[in-house]
Amino acid sequence: MPHRGTTASALPPTEVRGGSPAVLGAALLGFFLISLDALIVTVALPDIGRSLGVGMSGLQWVVDGYTLMFASLMLSAGALSDRIGAKRAFGGGLVLFALASAACGIAPGLGVLVAARLLQGAAAAVMMPASLALVRQGFPDQAERARAIAIWTVGGAVAVAVGPVVGGVLTASIGWRWIFFVNLPAGVLALVLLARVPASPRLPARLDWIGQVAAVLTMGGLTYGVIEGGAEGFSRPAAVLSLIVAVVAAACFLAVQARGAHPMLPLPLFRNRVVAVSLVVGFMLNAAYYGGVFNFSLYLQQQRGQSALHAGMMFIPMTALVAVANLASARLATRYGPRVPMVTGQLIGAAGLLALLTIGTHTNVWVVAGLTVPVGLGGALAVPALTAMLLDRVPADRAGVAGAVLNTARQVGGALAVAVFGALLAGADSFLSGMHWSVLIAAAGLLTTAGATLTLPAAGRTSRTATV
Repeated sequence: MPHRGTTASALPPTEVRGGSPAVLGAALLGFFLISLDALIVTVALPDIGRSLGVGMSGLQWVVDGYTLMFASLMLSAGALSDRIGAKRAFGGGLVLFALASAACGIAPGLGVLVAARLLQGAAAAVMMPASLALVRQGFPDQAERARAIAIWTVGGAVAVAVGPVVGGVLTASIGWRWIFFVNLPAGVLALVLLARVPASPRLPARLDWIGQVAAVLTMGGLTYGVIEGGAEGFSRPAAVLSLIVAVVAAACFLAVQARGAHPMLPLPLFRNRVVAVSLVVGFMLNAAYYGGVFNFSLYLQQQRGQSALHAGMMFIPMTALVAVANLASARLATRYGPRVPMVTGQLIGAAGLLALLTIGTHTNVWVVAGLTVPVGLGGALAVPALTAMLLDRVPADRAGVAGAVLNTARQVGGALAVAVFGALLAGADSFLSGMHWSVLIAAAGLLTTAGATLTLPAAGRTSRTATV
């Protein structure tokens, strides 16, 4: 699932006009790249492990290095985009993303690869809100802007659908390094289009540096502690120390947000029950999806002997229905209110996960591919309605912050799922046992959040739409 839900601060009445096709093309390509790199790497993990001689914990960092920085920096990225201008922020993020992609492609070892993935995630965090701000800048008319945003979301939807397949094709044909090199021509094209975009206005925005550092330490310490604890044991000093750092940093972050003059995360938002439940649901949906893709990519290749190409093709059934489910979610939300598709999607996803418990060592791989369909379908059905409900229940001047918080919660869910599920795989008696425990935890989480969603007041019909 790509990373949706972020919105930019409203621009002043003197919005820059002109250059709309270039704006949309650059923003769409940027969103495509951001979403693609969250998934394209998963199918290549076994090849990366063999090539660089790394085990499970190293492969977890290849995935989580990107997601960790993306999630940690998202809350500040919108303010940075406002402060320096959306065009400058997007362009700078795009250049850094391309350079980091090249560094990933030529990485001689795990350390360089993970460091480059961290830079990719940081660049993606800057690009995400800036890309949507550019769309708002280039389409001042509300109706045209709505259509442009709908097209913009296609970039993420296509990336979700083709990510594992493209990753498999590239890895099997010319090597895993090309899953990163493929970003370069798309990045150059986006920069060419961006050069035709008028300069963006700069808006007053304060950055919460202390809160940002605390957020990175919290996420980094928690992720490191879970990954290393799963690999070496949670009694090891490094794992214990990193978890202590995460707890202390989290306490510092909450204190700064509660008392700071310009908090990056306004805590009063959480007093709204709809907001609080929406964030937990978003967290769990991404945990189930990204954790599932991570698990089954390894299962297909390491346990079933599938090539990277064949493993990528196994994900086609799961991702092919994403766009259809997005449209169905919007229609259901319009007719019945967003709670119906939210609950339905979570229950479908949980049912699909429970069905995956039947998978064994000799289960037909196409049966496995078919059983993954409800997992992708459920998330694609729930997320648009979830986003609509959240934005409908917050004041207009808090919509950008609420969207950024939702997107952060979703990315944190994906990062922690990879860390926790990888630890279960490493610590279990067998791969299948660890995978089954991961699936069971994800299913239980979705059932719990579906129950929490049912406690929300039945919302009225909504005309808002959003996509995964």
